[in-house]
Amino acid sequence: MRHILVGITLLIVCAAVGSAQDRKTDLVILTNQGATPGVKALAAAFAQASGNKVSVIQVEGDALAQRINNGAADLVTGNPETLEPFVSSGKVVASTVTPFVLAGLGLSVRAGALKPDIRTVDAYKAALLAAKSIGYSRGCSGTHVAEGIAQLGLTEQLKAKTKFTSGGPVTDALARGDFEIGIQQTNIMVGVPGTDYVGPLPGFLNMPCPSSVALLSSSKQPDAARAMIAFMISPAAAPLLRKTHAEPEPVDHSKRL
Repeated sequence: MRHILVGITLLIVCAAVGSAQDRKTDLVILTNQGATPGVKALAAAFAQASGNKVSVIQVEGDALAQRINNGAADLVTGNPETLEPFVSSGKVVASTVTPFVLAGLGLSVRAGALKPDIRTVDAYKAALLAAKSIGYSRGCSGTHVAEGIAQLGLTEQLKAKTKFTSGGPVTDALARGDFEIGIQQTNIMVGVPGTDYVGPLPGFLNMPCPSSVALLSSSKQPDAARAMIAFMISPAAAPLLRKTHAEPEPVDHSKRL
């Protein structure tokens, strides 16, 4: 049934694209790290059904601003605070900003290392205290990890052995041996060479990071781009996102793209 649902939804979306254009297009989506696995899965399905090429480019920070200013893309994904400046400057079409995915937090260790028990809040707290070193980012996931640590009353106790990452997934640094355990969004941790995924953070500590997608004002393919957004929040997108260890964002279907 899932395959049928995906197929029907894509046929509807692609019919909408076809009514607005007579030739195939090359859509470019700029993505944030946390949304990339899901966007790639959705882009592949949309491209296969529509015949349009969809390029997914992960880029953030100054490089993201440069690409948007150059007008060489159609869609952009990001956490709400990342997209806001582009909305304010008119680079993003405000009415199209659409939440589409939630990525929960997980914990990994180096490949072959003993996996700590993190199935309960108390067990997770004990694992943090027992670890020789802990690594997480300063982005959305890192902010949520730090908030959880604060709620556990461990901020000061863990400060000396906490290492912050930048410029790539936490698992890259974990695989190099920069620290003993790493915490980030599950969808970018599972299956990374040199690391073993332990599991999701327990209970209230698993604060997911949201990502939204939006149309860039400079898009040369706005109809196809809007159709892509429609597919990204359709019921057919949900199983594709879940395969990447993320969850679809609840959708307000009254929203007009």
